[in-house]
Amino acid sequence: MRRRAAEYRRPVRRRLSYWIWLLLALSSILGLLLFLLQHNHRQDPDDYPSLERDARVEHFAKESLNFTEEITSVKSFSRQLAEQMTLAKAYVVIAKEHNNLHLAWQLSKKIRGCQLLLSNAAMTGEPVKQEDAEPIIKSLSSLIFKAQDIHYDIATTIVTMKSHIQALEERANAATVQSTMFGQIAAEALPKSLHCVNVKLMTDWLKKPSLQVLSDERKNSPRLMDNNLYHFCIFSDNVLATSVVVNSTVSNADHPKQLVFHIVTDGVNYGAMQAWFLSNDLKGATIEVQNIKEFRWLNATYSPIVKQLLNPDSRTFYFGVYQDVNVEPKLRNPKYLSLLNHLRFYIPEIYPQLEKVVFLDDDLVVQKDLTPLFSLDLHGNVNGAVETCLEAFHRYYKYLNFSNSIISSKFDPQACAWAFGMNIFDLVAWRKANVTARYHYWQEQNADGTLWKLGTLPPALLSFYGLTEPLDRRWHVLGLGYDLNIDNRLIDSAAVVHFNGNMKPWLKIAIGRYKPLWDRYINQSHPYLEDCVTS
Repeated sequence: MRRRAAEYRRPVRRRLSYWIWLLLALSSILGLLLFLLQHNHRQDPDDYPSLERDARVEHFAKESLNFTEEITSVKSFSRQLAEQMTLAKAYVVIAKEHNNLHLAWQLSKKIRGCQLLLSNAAMTGEPVKQEDAEPIIKSLSSLIFKAQDIHYDIATTIVTMKSHIQALEERANAATVQSTMFGQIAAEALPKSLHCVNVKLMTDWLKKPSLQVLSDERKNSPRLMDNNLYHFCIFSDNVLATSVVVNSTVSNADHPKQLVFHIVTDGVNYGAMQAWFLSNDLKGATIEVQNIKEFRWLNATYSPIVKQLLNPDSRTFYFGVYQDVNVEPKLRNPKYLSLLNHLRFYIPEIYPQLEKVVFLDDDLVVQKDLTPLFSLDLHGNVNGAVETCLEAFHRYYKYLNFSNSIISSKFDPQACAWAFGMNIFDLVAWRKANVTARYHYWQEQNADGTLWKLGTLPPALLSFYGLTEPLDRRWHVLGLGYDLNIDNRLIDSAAVVHFNGNMKPWLKIAIGRYKPLWDRYINQSHPYLEDCVTS
């Protein structure tokens, strides 16, 4: 009879072990998510010097590798301890559910003993010895057997385990959503110090008529239309970020006096942007600042995107009180309502007399002379860009809805995508191919949002299809706003490094390893920066 009971318990225990392992796996995932969430919002990446931090990471990684080999070895006591501890943790939960607090306390005590031995092994790099492991393994096995016998109601135990798994899944999902939302909020917020700088600059613009007189004089400079010079355009509402792009470009140029920067901003930041560039010397480079409100031709009659952005439904989508929780937080970023984000499709109309322009995003740093871009042979193409399809997910089918016949009939889903943010544009070829009209056509086709979600890259992939010349990858290295593992050699060889992603270098959530690349081009001695940071 006892033998039959033992045989019956074996398959039941196997089923129970399955739920136990599943519970512990989910528990580990939840713990990792909660740790990352807390780490992102509590720890400043600049708390330690980067070299010291890298050394600690390297040292830890080396030890972790050795410990991983040890704990996965069939013959090691570390693996036996880990397996016993996993079962014991599950039975602690079950014991508490059955109000057997004494058993839960006994199991917890032995678990702490296991953790101590495994922790010492991980730190010292030495395997757990038999004389240390055996007493704990035996006593823990006895307690686990006792727990199994006490809680013989397997059906109740499985139901309990299922409820815990469901609770853990809900907590893990909530932690993921919360982490994403916090990251998006941080990415959208302008730090107080930068807002302070803007206010001081705007005050200068309003109180110093000499700045406005100087601005009027520069508007008529013949250099702004001279095709023998090197022209760059930047569309941004971030004064400090724009200053870093300009300063880094000028600092690394062989002939900075031959550079011309065309900056377009919005009405709110126009005065601050003017005051900054009129009061800072940039080695003789020419700077033009324009207000997008002056572009009267860019209206809902001419531009489909303007019409869409003025649509009440679009504004409710971003700013309404009752929002669809199923929509990704990043797709609600109000930057998509900024016309500055779409101004890149109107470069030939903004600068009708120019033949070639390099477009630069405001979240990048230039590390080498960019003037050789103007002499590259684009082989009749309009757009020179670095391709990003080294990984499968940077192909057309990841950005566009190929279930729609309008897309599938005209484009190759495996076509390689490219980076928008550092591009050389042949404006003569642009006008000939009428790329802006292509852009208008696709924006009209996507009025209901069925061809792609949001952003400027999907319509760019459509508009410049067959008109893009691949550039050497070293011209433009991306990912510094989200990827912690970019090869240093790739960064060092890059002409431009791009902080695309949420972790912008001017934010607290910036990746500490890359932040010095951006910081070196800030005029730290500027009185406004000093005052605003200290106050």
